[in-house]
Amino acid sequence: MGVFKMPSLGADMEEGKLVEWLVGPGDTVKRGDVVAVVETQKGAIEIEIFEDGVVDRIDAALGTTLPVGAPLAVIRGEGEAAAPAAAREPEPVPTAQPAKPVPAPPPVAAVAGDIPASPAARARAAELGVDLSGVTGSGPGGAVVLADVDAAGKGKRKPAKQGLDLDAMREAIAAAMTRSKHEIPHYYLEHEIDLQKADDWLRARNADCDPGDRILMGTLFVKAAALAARDVKGMNGQYEDGFAPSKTVNAGVAVALRGGGLIAPAIMDAASQPLDQLMASMRDLVARARSGRLRGSEMTQGTITISSLGENGVDGMTAVIYPPQVAIVAFGTPRVAPRVVDGAVMARLCVHVTLAADHRVSDGRRGAKFLKQIDTLLQSPEEL
Repeated sequence: MGVFKMPSLGADMEEGKLVEWLVGPGDTVKRGDVVAVVETQKGAIEIEIFEDGVVDRIDAALGTTLPVGAPLAVIRGEGEAAAPAAAREPEPVPTAQPAKPVPAPPPVAAVAGDIPASPAARARAAELGVDLSGVTGSGPGGAVVLADVDAAGKGKRKPAKQGLDLDAMREAIAAAMTRSKHEIPHYYLEHEIDLQKADDWLRARNADCDPGDRILMGTLFVKAAALAARDVKGMNGQYEDGFAPSKTVNAGVAVALRGGGLIAPAIMDAASQPLDQLMASMRDLVARARSGRLRGSEMTQGTITISSLGENGVDGMTAVIYPPQVAIVAFGTPRVAPRVVDGAVMARLCVHVTLAADHRVSDGRRGAKFLKQIDTLLQSPEEL
């Protein structure tokens, strides 16, 4: 028997609220399956399971706020017998109310109160005006879950609300950054990169493309940084009980949320994705981050973070490492600046890049090699 516990979804998370079960007792699960939704200060996060087996029992009721590490369910491995009925704790009904009273979801017209549905499903039904009595539930015991309401209300969706406590998010971010500055011996390096070749190539590449197929400069930044992190030791991995280098580059991309706040979910194996696929991955990640539908792995498996200030930012930024990662690279806003090229002063598009890295794992010489590698890669954008 294995115990599925409330995961830590970042250095700034201490607890989470269980808002939806997507599986029930007797369901077969595989590694990577999304089995629950947990609400944190950064939104609703889809929680994946990391073992194969059968859900033996559910130990956490919906609406309950639990600390990291608290048991959520018991997973029975292949070939293991179910626990004897007498030895098992009573299984809570997945739609049961939490121990502490919570406000009921907004009423939905023509919805019978005894229809089994998760709180998240009821709230979404109220938002979309969906009558739950006409929705077939796919959850445990036929309960209506969020996906059922979304399917029934297709075409009725209103613009998503952020639904975040931004003050709480800022407090959590501040706590994580305080921990980072206290525990991680940062060092910083800066470099200016000539982007003219990259800009010229992008303009030519995008000239005949539909807007949805265009590649943005930020995609080149992520790809170049991911490739450099893969090639230069000490930039890609996590530090907990010592440094654990990663075989893949899971690039955390800093996303500014509407109304304030910041989140940095990871694109898995970013170094191996072609530019058009990476652009699609970034669009998808940003959209889900802003609607509060990220996966737990995207919040915990990042190995380096890339932050780009975009077209309307400032020249540069000195970033703070997001633990347990060991490096973060920040790209300022590209600006036209005078540069000497082949002995002549020319106007060139340039960007100011700053690296913050962990001195326990690398040093200034290694960090300089990393920044120089990014520069070299951006001089040949067609090869990214």
